[in-house]
Amino acid sequence: MKKGIRLSLFIVLLMFFVDTMVAQALCDAPLYGKTIHVIGDSYVRNHKRPYTETWHYKVAEKYQMTYRNYGRNGNCIAFDRERFGQSMLHRFEEMNDTADYVLVIAGHNDAGMIGVEGTMEQFRLGLDSLCQGLIRKYPAAKLAFVTPWRVPRANFPEVTQQIVEVCAQYSIPVYNAAQESGIYVWEEAFRARFFQGRNDTAHLNAEGHALFMNKGERFLLEL
Repeated sequence: MKKGIRLSLFIVLLMFFVDTMVAQALCDAPLYGKTIHVIGDSYVRNHKRPYTETWHYKVAEKYQMTYRNYGRNGNCIAFDRERFGQSMLHRFEEMNDTADYVLVIAGHNDAGMIGVEGTMEQFRLGLDSLCQGLIRKYPAAKLAFVTPWRVPRANFPEVTQQIVEVCAQYSIPVYNAAQESGIYVWEEAFRARFFQGRNDTAHLNAEGHALFMNKGERFLLEL
């Protein structure tokens, strides 16, 4: 057999071996084939873009999960809004009863409501009730929260801290996106490239979701 043919055959076999190992690793991952519900605001619904571009959908697709998106633009954890409907504190009851993972990505709109139509104490109480409700509804599921980005506006640091503290009381893991995400909301050039508009401080575009996906995936895998 000629050297070139042997080399080509070796490369083909090597690629087959690598593909097989990768496929086996996916099948062995804790997320593989499971069911995930994602509830939240426009971080989940993805604002003006399809939710199939979101990092959480892409993770679910990668691991062949059953994925259900319960995102609603403008929604809050604790505050009902006439235009955007009931809060997640009420909406979570409408979710399908069967889930292996339940991910809450929220708090951005609550920060905007505090001091206008609500208080930080009301937010904390609503968040506490949501945690209790999710535990009651999904006692065997892995629950987790993702905080808002580090948005340079009033109430965002406090809302993030409340999510971290309240969830800790119930042993619910939190991904602190304000501290760990690498999403630089305050930088205009970053927003122009990775958000759905230069003045957008909430909604990643497809490139932004791809940028964050590895971190979000790692968080889910470690639950």
